[in-house]
Amino acid sequence: MNAKAEAGTSRFDFLKWTVVVLLVVAAVVGNQYYSGSPLLYRVLALLAVGVFAAFVVFQTSKGRAFYSLLVEAKLEIRKVVWPTRQETTQTTFIVVAVVLVMALLLWGLDSFLGWLVSMVAG
Repeated sequence: MNAKAEAGTSRFDFLKWTVVVLLVVAAVVGNQYYSGSPLLYRVLALLAVGVFAAFVVFQTSKGRAFYSLLVEAKLEIRKVVWPTRQETTQTTFIVVAVVLVMALLLWGLDSFLGWLVSMVAG
């Protein structure tokens, strides 16, 4: 089973993840170092480093697996049957009504128990 897990990983994955960590650290340190620079330039630089780091991540075996998960999730979302506006409105009203009834029941129970304790305690 371990050989099966090893077969999917590249021997350069550790190096790729090291590059990603170094890119993130360099982005954070660079953002702090150039804190006097205009915000637009810092944001653009962070986006560029982030895109490059994401590109490197997607070259690893875990990155490719994550990408395939995203593609499959997108396909599954297309299969979802979303409720109509009427169904959503009706369900919302039912939930609000149940919450109000439960709130009244709990308020009544709390009032009764408070009255009972005050009668016992004197």
